[in-house]
Amino acid sequence: MDQTVLFVVVGAVVAGFVQGLSGFAFALVAMGIWAWALDPVLAGPLVVFGSLIGQLLATGSMWRTLNPWRAFPFVLGGILGVPIGVALLRFINPLAFKACVGLLLVVWCPIMLFAPELPRISWGGKWADAGVGWIGGIMGGLGGLTGPAPILWATLRGWDRHAQRAVFQVFNISMHSLTLTMYFISGTVPSRALPLFAIMIPAMLVPSIVGYRLYRRVNDITFRRVVLGLLTVSGAILIVSTLSKLGF
Repeated sequence: MDQTVLFVVVGAVVAGFVQGLSGFAFALVAMGIWAWALDPVLAGPLVVFGSLIGQLLATGSMWRTLNPWRAFPFVLGGILGVPIGVALLRFINPLAFKACVGLLLVVWCPIMLFAPELPRISWGGKWADAGVGWIGGIMGGLGGLTGPAPILWATLRGWDRHAQRAVFQVFNISMHSLTLTMYFISGTVPSRALPLFAIMIPAMLVPSIVGYRLYRRVNDITFRRVVLGLLTVSGAILIVSTLSKLGF
């Protein structure tokens, strides 16, 4: 088996399982494996495609718990925020931005993780949800970080794990679909990525289902710990990877 194909399959299997369990984190896990062998130009579209497929696989299993109307304000805000984030790339160093986000996650998420009781946010309604989606869209346009803002917000809203997961899965599906469409329109997807797309789908299928079935066995507290733990690890990886590229 070609080395590139082997790395793609391994990354898709492991990341598919983690995303099936948590509802996100495909990019975090896959890039940790693919960075060793794949060109970033190739890895970027693969991450977006794999994240989208993983979200769609899990959504098909939990369609009864989905509430698109709860997620709609986040999606609308995200769509409005992405172009702003892209425009800000001219003025803000995306690596420094990612390092700052990583620092925030590393500090804030453990505080939430070990707090005996999380604060609950009930104000703002749909407008506040849209504002958080807008922030997520800006972060996505700046550095591909659509997930942290709505994930943390859904946690602080005090929603159960099904409601939380439904929100950020619908949000991520929308953002990844928009991103992948823009990739194709702009010609960013290299031709060698297309056969790898076809390989990733069967590689992710069983691990994603296994991860989702494990998710169904955990309670809300365990799910919160998984989410905050993964966000903390994500922040640490962002800090290490970006500071090394910035020359620290």
